[in-house]
Amino acid sequence: MAKAKTLFTIGYEQTPSKAVLDELERAGVKLLVDVRAIASSRRPGFSKSQLAAGLDARGISYLHLRGLGTPKEGREAARRGQYDVLRKIYSAHLKTAQAREELDELSALVEKSGPVCILCYERDHRHCHRRWIAEIIQDRDGVKVENLAAPQI
Repeated sequence: MAKAKTLFTIGYEQTPSKAVLDELERAGVKLLVDVRAIASSRRPGFSKSQLAAGLDARGISYLHLRGLGTPKEGREAARRGQYDVLRKIYSAHLKTAQAREELDELSALVEKSGPVCILCYERDHRHCHRRWIAEIIQDRDGVKVENLAAPQI
């Protein structure tokens, strides 16, 4: 019987980029899929081009699937700690054509690309949209989900 594929998740809140990169490398991740709507950050090393360069230096590929990012009103709800509102907004977002296509793309990548990790800002996966992405892929494709956490500052 084949071993189930693993989909990793990680958030970078209050975490230096080196620690996140170290954690990804330790886990054997081969592809990092950025599921932020906007792949820029005030945190050093986490804007799209900086992140891709840091990953590349460690032999990890980078892909941005912005259609799986949380819409602005969902990000605002998360900042206010309104996770029930975030879930409602994000559930509606997942019904869009772009989100459905990118979920299918993510499923295919997990199947063929080796260890894949999805990344966004929120440190706690329980309060983040990446949790719901991972649950969909887990339920649909039978993959194992592992939530990574790099050491905080």
